Amino acid sequence: MNMQLTRREALGSAACGFGALAFGGIATAATLPRGMHHAPRAKRVIFLFMHGGPSQVDTFDYKPKLNAQNGQRLPFAPAKNLDPSSTSQAKLLGSPWKFAQHGQAGLWGSELFPEVSRHLDDICVIRSMQSKGQSHGQAVCMIHTGADNFVRPSMGAWVSYGLGAANANLPAFVSISPPATHGGPRNYGAAFLPAAHQGTTVGRSGKLGKEAGFRFLDSSIDGDDERRLGLLQAMNRDHFKRTRHAPVEGMIKSMELAFRMQQEAPSVMDISNEPDHIKKLYGIGHQTTDNYGRQCLLARRFAEAGVRYIQVSTPNVWDQHSNLIKGHTANAAAVDRPIAGLLADLKQRGMLDDTLVVWGGEFGRTPIVQGSNGRDHNPQGFTMWLSGGGVKGGLAHGETDEYGYYAVKDKVHMHDLHATILHLLGIDHLRLTYRYAGRDFRLTDVYGEVVTDILA
Repeated sequence: MNMQLTRREALGSAACGFGALAFGGIATAATLPRGMHHAPRAKRVIFLFMHGGPSQVDTFDYKPKLNAQNGQRLPFAPAKNLDPSSTSQAKLLGSPWKFAQHGQAGLWGSELFPEVSRHLDDICVIRSMQSKGQSHGQAVCMIHTGADNFVRPSMGAWVSYGLGAANANLPAFVSISPPATHGGPRNYGAAFLPAAHQGTTVGRSGKLGKEAGFRFLDSSIDGDDERRLGLLQAMNRDHFKRTRHAPVEGMIKSMELAFRMQQEAPSVMDISNEPDHIKKLYGIGHQTTDNYGRQCLLARRFAEAGVRYIQVSTPNVWDQHSNLIKGHTANAAAVDRPIAGLLADLKQRGMLDDTLVVWGGEFGRTPIVQGSNGRDHNPQGFTMWLSGGGVKGGLAHGETDEYGYYAVKDKVHMHDLHATILHLLGIDHLRLTYRYAGRDFRLTDVYGEVVTDILA
């Protein structure tokens, strides 16, 4: 399944473009799969990124003891968080939201997410997530790239590199409204992978205009456009032959893809022809949910059209160091109905079985109070959830302690989550590697184990 390429062979394959091979680019002794390593359960991934870190103890990790001891001291040592005052006081802050069990499996969900909670029988809640990095910059890069302090390829770029494009007329990786802070382009970049694998963006900073589209994309093409592109590409290929400069190869592929996108992308991104009941399902037309509803509907349309990895960022930041109730209430209200609509829409179209939906932020929040009414960062134990794409629904995997601070059972590190997502796509994370600067790199670095207990 693996093969080694010499530099000459790799350069030759680079000119093939998407479709001829399931990979491309310049590599020295790179280990590249010609396809999938095993039968996939998911064809595509939609990653719903909750930027800032939603609180696990206020959403899907019910802790009655935390609520019962509200205002008391934490009975064990807190982690060394960013704000010394919160760790020195270490007073417990119970959740201000009510929890209830939902569905046949009886998973817990808070009143922050009433719509999503109706789908908990289709959701696997991982309550024992752990990550690296107390700061947003570190943890955001960790969730997107698998590294907290180095420039590394984003997960979408690794998926594009490993599997190639399912639709030659669209990018393999699209990032919808990515955040401009905490890593910015690094979170959808290709780093040392061939440049053609970086994410193609639409919108920015969690915002998506009503007439959203790829910049500079024009569906009108005539003979002059084709001749101009042909001349430009001939010049680029001549330059590439002389210099073997990797970014030039990425430019050649990007221009070829952009030309093909003009035929298909405009219709994919035009949601005006969606029925009114579908727009209502996503909350489009309502001020609170319109923006994120458009993002989620666009993600479904991209998934349907063959995009392999779609990253969707929240319009608000879940970083409530103060005003927890106000901030989390507003953030949840903006995304709850659109996310539930996405799950329902995928399921009614028969797409949920082979679409992996991933929800979560870069870390969680502490069960102890920061200031008078906030929570600090908590990468020691937090919640993410997955749905569809070969994972068990109605399952709660792992546990935090009885206050929701530290993961204590069936811990899942971010590297493990990345390994599991790749596994569901048919990729062995140990074998998807790229040689750069004298060593073989992979998304999971030298870590990561597939979380087999959550696989259906």
